[in-house]
Amino acid sequence: MFLHTHPYKPFIPVNTRKLIVGTLPPPRFTTGALKPGDVDFCYGSRDGQLWPILNRLFNLELPFETTKEAIAKRKDFLRDNQIGICDIVASSRREKIDASDLGMTEVKLRDLITVLQDNPKIETLLFMGGNSKNGPEYFFRKLLKQYGIPLKKLVDEVPRIHEFRLPDSTRIINTVSLTAPSGAANRAVGSLSQYKKMKARNPQFNTMDFRVMQYKPFFTGE
Repeated sequence: MFLHTHPYKPFIPVNTRKLIVGTLPPPRFTTGALKPGDVDFCYGSRDGQLWPILNRLFNLELPFETTKEAIAKRKDFLRDNQIGICDIVASSRREKIDASDLGMTEVKLRDLITVLQDNPKIETLLFMGGNSKNGPEYFFRKLLKQYGIPLKKLVDEVPRIHEFRLPDSTRIINTVSLTAPSGAANRAVGSLSQYKKMKARNPQFNTMDFRVMQYKPFFTGE
């Protein structure tokens, strides 16, 4: 049984307003067996789509390589835009060594409620995936139940939006469940009626284009 531990501490710059929340990077980031083109940082898999999406949204010209420069440029971007990253899974066990969320067992969570209390400027959690089993929203709902915190639905279509109030506080936090930035989620994107309509109008439109469009208002405010 493989112990899949998160290789990165939360990256939460001062004055962070938006917090990216996923589960775990692929196991090779835990073992250190990175592939050419991986970046040794959160969401650094060469197969992942979060940084390519942000690269397009903000015209970043990021390097996609295993270098210190690639890490530094990502950290600079996050600091400049008041964005942090704190995945909700601290560790899990796996029978099969792969990146499947469904393959995680004996999951140990990071306490995001404490993280929010320690970072008073955070207003929004950006989930990299929804409420399907072992997704970030799924685990966050479990955490909220432990605290007895209700989650109020605001928008019930993808991307789903909720809000909750921190305990002993008037502070309201919004959550946005974005389509996961992974190749495995492409089938889910392809099944969305909104995507099908756009694809029908423009055959060149693809799942990356759809994610860029979906992520834009929540990252850029436009």
